[in-house]
Amino acid sequence: MLQLNIKNETSRLRAVILGTAQSNGNVPKVEDCYDPKSVEHVLAGTYPKEEDMLLEMEAVAKVLNKYDVKVFRPDIIKNYNQIFSRDIAFVIDDIFIEANILPDREREYKAIDKVISQINPDKVIVLPEECHVEGGDVMPWNDYIFIGTYSGNDYADYITARTNIDAVIAIQELFPHKIVKSFELRKSNTNAKENALHLDCCFQPIGKDKAILHKNGFLVEKEYEWLVNFFGKENIFEITKEEMYSMNSNVFSISEEVIISEKNFTRLNTWLRSNGFTVEEVPYAEIAKQEGLLRCSTLPLIRD
Repeated sequence: MLQLNIKNETSRLRAVILGTAQSNGNVPKVEDCYDPKSVEHVLAGTYPKEEDMLLEMEAVAKVLNKYDVKVFRPDIIKNYNQIFSRDIAFVIDDIFIEANILPDREREYKAIDKVISQINPDKVIVLPEECHVEGGDVMPWNDYIFIGTYSGNDYADYITARTNIDAVIAIQELFPHKIVKSFELRKSNTNAKENALHLDCCFQPIGKDKAILHKNGFLVEKEYEWLVNFFGKENIFEITKEEMYSMNSNVFSISEEVIISEKNFTRLNTWLRSNGFTVEEVPYAEIAKQEGLLRCSTLPLIRD
């Protein structure tokens, strides 16, 4: 049996599900894209090629192996995008929560069945139907659970709105001893630079007490200010709109000291090193074209 344990984003990682780019399918039609950035690349003819994405994901697998992390991979579904394992489920404490996601991604969840079957079934939870949630919006941080959401009346108009208030309430009920703090995110179906698809597109805690943050991703300035006060201004790396667009906040922590980051994130990686982090650089710019990066393609199961 797998003894799940996730208390935060940065404790030493022991087991993770890493997505796969194998048999990723053809370039999608514009009307089948789930986010504005993918649309941009489909139209420009720069949508990522499977062989490039395979190389990028293998680079991450290599780093995880180097640190003795147990890596699970999904079963391959032919011609199907299975890169972003974080979207389909997430773990808080020892509870595995299935994300209620876009209905056509149900197959993706079934493809990790060999992992789920190793978890105590009492610890696997499916939220009520009215709860929409994706793992990119959910961040356990010790006594807190940070959740990105969108509660506008026009929620249904945004294919980029992935987590609703019903889900926030349900998660609070599941973890009554934790403080659930939700953040309204800026959504756009058409402009990738004005769209925070998930909370981890504009915020991520790193180390013991630091964070990467992008102010414009938050709809409510007070909520952004809360995070600045919580971590302390001196502990925050504030990213620009361009850096958010290239997914600088979507790195992935192997431990409080070690972070996997994209090799082109020069400003961020320099800052991380100057703050004592070990930065494992990987190429991930092709995968980033689908508005997801390192955190999106990993689903942590066990941290110390």
